[in-house]
Amino acid sequence: MSYTALAVVGVLAALALDRLVGTRLTSTRSWWTAYGIIIFFQLLTNGWLTGRGIVRYNAAEILGSESITFVGDGRLVYAPVEDLAFGFALVLTSCVAWVWLGRRATEGEA
Repeated sequence: MSYTALAVVGVLAALALDRLVGTRLTSTRSWWTAYGIIIFFQLLTNGWLTGRGIVRYNAAEILGSESITFVGDGRLVYAPVEDLAFGFALVLTSCVAWVWLGRRATEGEA
């Protein structure tokens, strides 16, 4: 399975988990505000790592080519757009687990 396909599966799984456990974080303004801050720093670190050639991607597995460009050819701040999708899935899944476990702990105390 390509990096692109895995990224799509990751995003869909994270969104489904958000709905399935009832946290519905993506329905809140605070989630999107926090994610906006996170994505800024993700772009900084991903851009630095890929722009310097520290991290490389197989062109057959991503959108675009092996050409490392700032924007375009399937890249944003040097990193493949799939990295944004994986980052979204990772952060959302972590936050969903945090909120869900926190609610369970609070319910257990009552």
